[in-house]
Amino acid sequence: MMQAHDRFRNLVYGMALALMIGWILYIGQNVFVPVIASVIVAYIVAALARRMELLPVVGPLMPGPIRFLISILIIAFIITAFVLLIIQNINQVIALIPQYQASLLRIIQGLAVQFGFETEPTWATIRRDVFGEIRLQSVIGSTVTSISVLVGTVFVITVYTAFALGERRVFARKLARMGRTPADSTLISQIVDTINDRVGDYLIAKTFINLVLGMISYIVMIVIGLDFAAFWGVLIALLNYIPYIGSMAGVLAPTTIAIVQFEGDWSMIATCFFGLTFCQIFVGSYLEPSLMGRSLNLSPFVILVSVTAWGSIWGISGALLAVPVTAILVIIFSEFEGTRPVAILLSRSGKIPPQRHQAIRRERSLIPTGPDAALDDDIV
Repeated sequence: MMQAHDRFRNLVYGMALALMIGWILYIGQNVFVPVIASVIVAYIVAALARRMELLPVVGPLMPGPIRFLISILIIAFIITAFVLLIIQNINQVIALIPQYQASLLRIIQGLAVQFGFETEPTWATIRRDVFGEIRLQSVIGSTVTSISVLVGTVFVITVYTAFALGERRVFARKLARMGRTPADSTLISQIVDTINDRVGDYLIAKTFINLVLGMISYIVMIVIGLDFAAFWGVLIALLNYIPYIGSMAGVLAPTTIAIVQFEGDWSMIATCFFGLTFCQIFVGSYLEPSLMGRSLNLSPFVILVSVTAWGSIWGISGALLAVPVTAILVIIFSEFEGTRPVAILLSRSGKIPPQRHQAIRRERSLIPTGPDAALDDDIV
């Protein structure tokens, strides 16, 4: 009876702690999101530098600092190009809004005639009956403000990433000294190494896959003649970090623009939709499984729930960071007896690696006891 009472009490304490942590993460979004995003970028840089060592001929000859410098320059170039592309396209969107507005109005009027409405709608009636008091100038102003906030956030993430990479080696030594015994320090180092390897490999593979998806989608949209093809290609690559939902958004958003741009040319609209869908199917069904496999060992249902949960806390940023953060939590949960059942439930097949500290204890049990045991322990 007492044991059941203790379990219920621990369950209540755990739920209360989870609610407190969730509330802190929610109200501290502006602080936590750039920090976690910078850690993710640092993972990508470190994994890219590690992969560069595998390059034929050149890779083994390049020292570690050179590989890190090249990786940083590559990521910095990609981030800078993305920001400049957004700034350039927002100006083009503002210039083309009257044309899109007229095209959309003609489409609505054509549908009204086709379905037998008595009066032909105008923008005045559409705003009054459908959109209320939405004003185009307000939408443009808020969009520009959002772009400014995005640029500022990217700058903060870049600064955080630089400092995180600078303290990478020092942080490893700090973690090694956190354990009370050498065995505890070894366990902490192994858990951190596992996180670094698995999450880093996932992020670099996922980033490469997203770049391929954005490139082939860009080629499809260029062939069709879709406006802002480069912007949509970058957006599709970013959205693919969000499992399932990102793929759908990456097809529907450009198709919506195609409906307005091509205005009734359903062959071009269908070509855009099915072309982008083919790109998603090719990457999701062939390229991604061949490059990534099932390295993170996360249940598809858990992935979807994590995207929803982190998205509700941090919005789009949370949805982008959901899978890496959940993978880190599963790796940590699997190393402790109390949280190991949670890791099993979150895994894809229920199979998770054995706890490393048990192996360390078995190794320590083989150390001979006697007068010199303490000396041997210090050496370990």
